[in-house]
Amino acid sequence: MTQTTSRFFDELAKLMTDAAGAAQGVRSEVETVIRGQAERILNELDIVQREEFEAVKAMAQKAREQNDRLEERLSVLEARLDAGRTDAPAARERPRPPRPVRRAKRKPRF
Repeated sequence: MTQTTSRFFDELAKLMTDAAGAAQGVRSEVETVIRGQAERILNELDIVQREEFEAVKAMAQKAREQNDRLEERLSVLEARLDAGRTDAPAARERPRPPRPVRRAKRKPRF
């Protein structure tokens, strides 16, 4: 009797292994089909791929950093310009040097 039960369990184990293998195959097939459908739908929706998104994100970060640097330079230049404007009234108070007198050109005699 132990041989029959052992054989029964062996056959049952073999059947279960085959069923698990078949289920695994069906699962991978279903995943492939679903992945293909998802890609098709995303392509139809014109959604950006991750690589393109990351590239644009890096470009935006670089532009933001450059903008920050330019803002700093602009504020420094504006500060210099404002400092120059405060000195301007003092420059106006100084007397100007006299202009040289221009002589009229003589017409040649013929």
